[in-house]
Amino acid sequence: MAETEERLRRTMMFVPGNNPAMLKDAGIYGADAIMFDLEDAVSLAEKDAARDLVYEALQTVDYGDAEKVVRVNGTDTPFYKDDVRAMVKAGIDVIRLPKTESAQMIQELEKDVAAAEKEFDRTAGSTHLMAAIESAKGVVNAVPIATASQRMIGIALSAEDYTTDLKTHRYPDGRELEYARNVILQAARAAGIAAFDTVFTDLDDEAGLQRETEYIHQLGFDGKSVINPRQISVINAVYAPTKREIQTAQMVMAAIDEAHEKGSGVIALNGQMVDRPVAMRAQRVIKLAKASHLIDEEGTFVEK
Repeated sequence: MAETEERLRRTMMFVPGNNPAMLKDAGIYGADAIMFDLEDAVSLAEKDAARDLVYEALQTVDYGDAEKVVRVNGTDTPFYKDDVRAMVKAGIDVIRLPKTESAQMIQELEKDVAAAEKEFDRTAGSTHLMAAIESAKGVVNAVPIATASQRMIGIALSAEDYTTDLKTHRYPDGRELEYARNVILQAARAAGIAAFDTVFTDLDDEAGLQRETEYIHQLGFDGKSVINPRQISVINAVYAPTKREIQTAQMVMAAIDEAHEKGSGVIALNGQMVDRPVAMRAQRVIKLAKASHLIDEEGTFVEK
């Protein structure tokens, strides 16, 4: 699978592909990933124009360190092929396939992406993939989908279509999503890729967004899709480590450095062995602490 540990993916912000102002400003809000939407946010009459707008934005706008993702139109639409070719040509980081229900759909996308990379002289394998799971069939096939390509960086739950497929709707406690969330998370972890939770649609319910984010963080999701910039700070705050977690992580990393300096293959902290999972957790905590501006690059706590 594609490398997922290099990036934090706490927030993935949807940006309508037909909105020039939002395309221009999307990089200023601090989202870890920006997802340019050519699908549901764009009317049929504007599909071609939106594709051109996103292409031009990717050539001219500086989005900083944000991962650049595009949600193309589905494989059953006449826009899919042109979307893939244009976005690969533009140098997009990740193509997100909507309504993914099988490994074969990802494998077909992979072939189309590879062909476009060759056509436009892009580095082979540089365009990564992710899948949006939006139906019961997609959930049932989550493991084959997650492992369908070495280009995969993640799978995401899209709850609106999923709950419609289940013949239910969204509820405040999210119980209707419990099974799908757990299946998607387990599939992602089995494949070694990221897991993304669905959007929280009530922009006026900040407390609800915080509760839902705390829940998916507890489950183990890497992050959450967002539909408005003001949701980013709420989600990032949930993912921010505590001071105690940071200090523990720093001690773990110091023990690792000390062992390396001594040429020792045995790493210990306070009489306890530091194994690979402990080291990986410590590395992630340090990344989160820096991204949350809790410590600086040298590891010194930032005064608030």
